Amino acid sequence: MPALRVAVVGSGPAGSSAAETLAKAGIETYLFERKLDNAKPCGGAIPLCMVSEFDLPPEIIDRRVRKMKMISPSNVEVDINIEKEHEYIGMCRREVLDGFLRDRAAKLGAKLINGTVHKLDIPTNNTDPYIIHYADHSDGSLEGTAKTLKVDLVIGADGANSRVAKAIDAGDYNYAIAFQERIRLPEDKMAYYEDLAEMYVGNDVSTDFYAWVFPKYDHVAVGTGTMKVNKADIKKLQAGIRARAAKRLAGGEIIKVEAHPIPEHPRPRRVVGRVALVGDAAGTVTKSSGEGIYFAAKSARMCAETIVETSNGGTRIPTEADLKLYLKRWDKKYGITYKVLDILQTVFYRSDATREAFVEMCADKDVQKLTFDSYLYKTVVPANPLVQMKITAKTIGSLLRGNALAP
Repeated sequence: MPALRVAVVGSGPAGSSAAETLAKAGIETYLFERKLDNAKPCGGAIPLCMVSEFDLPPEIIDRRVRKMKMISPSNVEVDINIEKEHEYIGMCRREVLDGFLRDRAAKLGAKLINGTVHKLDIPTNNTDPYIIHYADHSDGSLEGTAKTLKVDLVIGADGANSRVAKAIDAGDYNYAIAFQERIRLPEDKMAYYEDLAEMYVGNDVSTDFYAWVFPKYDHVAVGTGTMKVNKADIKKLQAGIRARAAKRLAGGEIIKVEAHPIPEHPRPRRVVGRVALVGDAAGTVTKSSGEGIYFAAKSARMCAETIVETSNGGTRIPTEADLKLYLKRWDKKYGITYKVLDILQTVFYRSDATREAFVEMCADKDVQKLTFDSYLYKTVVPANPLVQMKITAKTIGSLLRGNALAP
């Protein structure tokens, strides 16, 4: 029986996590990456549980954020502090995080190919291989050398504009646009952001999301996001966050400007034949928080674990039904998280009145604990019923006070 061959297209946190799991199990794994030094524009925040779950060394985390400031449309500031000493939100540079995960997968035996995948030939039966057409850039050229590779399974981890998703006609999804400027601040201003991240809400900074100032290695990332329909306003919204945070950013110099799409819900088809999509390609970013790194890595790992299991360690070729098992497990584990965050976004990002209510609510200690627990440990932690009732009452009270429930 020939050994199973799997191609993973894209080596961000999703692709590298999938490749690592497959390589560890002794499965022949090819990991494609077009740009090995790619610094993806991204907030770069990772939850605490990712550090332990994915064995991340402390040195790849630039900052440990323990304080959050939520700033309402009328500039009411609410401070949210992480109480427990060992807890924090990690801030990473994607080139460092991605590089670490990719190298680890390669050390474990994944064959790293510096190439651009152009086309995927889909077999007409359940046993013939998929043929990947790619340009190999290992000679350092941009055009690269045209090559092909035959594999039994393909994992598409190639982001929001996934070519693998197009090849299997996975369907479209709605997406948001994120725009971000990296700004190097004078030392005294940078000191303020030592372990502090800010989130701003208001129609002036984002129509349906939030804007942020996140500390990085030696600068801050200042950005905003909005749904595709409001794409034309993105420059205006970015000017809005620059104006709101002007005092704190005074004397800063822009070192980089970035924009990228963020998927807003899963694609209609995430598994077709023997091809599975993971991470942004599948649409695993959450509503409300817009967070994607952990979920990308986690979805990919779950997909790879399902492949290892259903292929009996690489001795048989899994079927479409086998691969769909990964989706069942994923949706069962995280479906509720996505639903809750979706509702939050619908309720709270509707108007400036609802946003004022949202920020006011964040001042409540129980709300903070629930929010941080669900963020740091990625479970929508059911608080005890009394706390739940209190939070619900608070939410309704805040919304009423903000006239947010007025028709």
